[in-house]
Amino acid sequence: MSVYSTLCFLAAAAMLIAFINSKIGKMQTTIAITAGALILSLFIIIAGQSGWFHLDTIAAEQLAEINFEDFLLKGILGFLLFAGGLGIKLPHLEDQKWEITTLALGATLFSTFFIGGALWGICQALGIPLDLIYCLLFGALISPTDPIAVLAIVKKLHAPKRISTQIEGESLFNDGFGLVIFVTLFTIAFGDEAPTVLGVGQLFLQEAIGGIVYGFVLGLAFHYLISATNDHSMELLLTLGIPTAGYALAEVLHVSGPLAMVVAGIMIGNWTRYIGFSKESEAHLDHFWELVDEFLNGVLFLLIGMSMLLFTFHKEDWILMVLAVPLVLLGRYLSVKLAYVGFHRYRDYNPMSVSILTWGGLRGGLALAMAMAIPAGVMVIPEKNIDVREIILVMTYSVVVFSILIQGSTIVPLINKAKAWEANRNKA
Repeated sequence: MSVYSTLCFLAAAAMLIAFINSKIGKMQTTIAITAGALILSLFIIIAGQSGWFHLDTIAAEQLAEINFEDFLLKGILGFLLFAGGLGIKLPHLEDQKWEITTLALGATLFSTFFIGGALWGICQALGIPLDLIYCLLFGALISPTDPIAVLAIVKKLHAPKRISTQIEGESLFNDGFGLVIFVTLFTIAFGDEAPTVLGVGQLFLQEAIGGIVYGFVLGLAFHYLISATNDHSMELLLTLGIPTAGYALAEVLHVSGPLAMVVAGIMIGNWTRYIGFSKESEAHLDHFWELVDEFLNGVLFLLIGMSMLLFTFHKEDWILMVLAVPLVLLGRYLSVKLAYVGFHRYRDYNPMSVSILTWGGLRGGLALAMAMAIPAGVMVIPEKNIDVREIILVMTYSVVVFSILIQGSTIVPLINKAKAWEANRNKA
């Protein structure tokens, strides 16, 4: 079966789970799809091991043909981030610019080294010879919050404005900085040449700053193209050019496509929306991109749930999977708490802010895609054929699944408490 056919069946399965959930479960759609995919994967694995039927091998082979890294990072990511950028309100972003910058840069850096250092200490205590550089690599890929997961779950719960803007803005903008850390550590771990301070600085300028500048130019170009026509269909079709050709060109130019999509989305959503689109297009813009976003998110979260079929689990993997979740949560809490120590010197915040930013700092497909980019073959426990890729991949998977299913489904009470505090303050 071709990759296209596999994706078609996966999309149909995602829509079926979403439909059943809308009639019975009433869970958040992406959570329901991930849970449904996990249950299906477990059933296939158990059936195969019990000898009922051997779909596990066939399913794993079909999923393996889909390059998850390329599918997300070079495919649908541009659509999802552009759709996210469309919904960001520029005045809210301006109000929280320093908080978002601090969280996206400082908190990500602190979390990377805290998680990496703590993981190395745990591995030494357990007798697992995982080098420090690989532990730091895990810290780098798991520290940035995932904009897709955050926007798909947290944004729709309508948290108080400042909290919502912080968590959405951080997740959209920490990709560039997180990528620099990941690529630098990846080069140290697997490259032939040691990176230099100058090289890291150039990489950051090229990827992050270059992506922002390119996104602005791209948004400006499409603003004028959209403004030049009054055809309702053409106006909406033109927006598709940004996450398709625009995102592909970013890769050719070696600048950050994700950051470019966010910037272009913010421009189209806050500028072109009001002075470039016809009234009919303005009314349908959000609905059109919500449909695109829901469809692609459904396929992505189904793939996340079914990725379990691709993994081999050893005893050491299970131990590290269990330990990875509290370790990542602790790193997230400390990084946010330290940031808020500084924030409180300048203004007051909702007392639930740290809790919501910690529990709502979800991880998703981006972390999993980066983990899958790690090359196989660097052995940690040769006698059991356990390599660096396997350990980092299963730890990442456990954090991602816990993040989506548990954190995503239990954050509502925290947000309700924050809303209640805001309501009481406004009454007073």
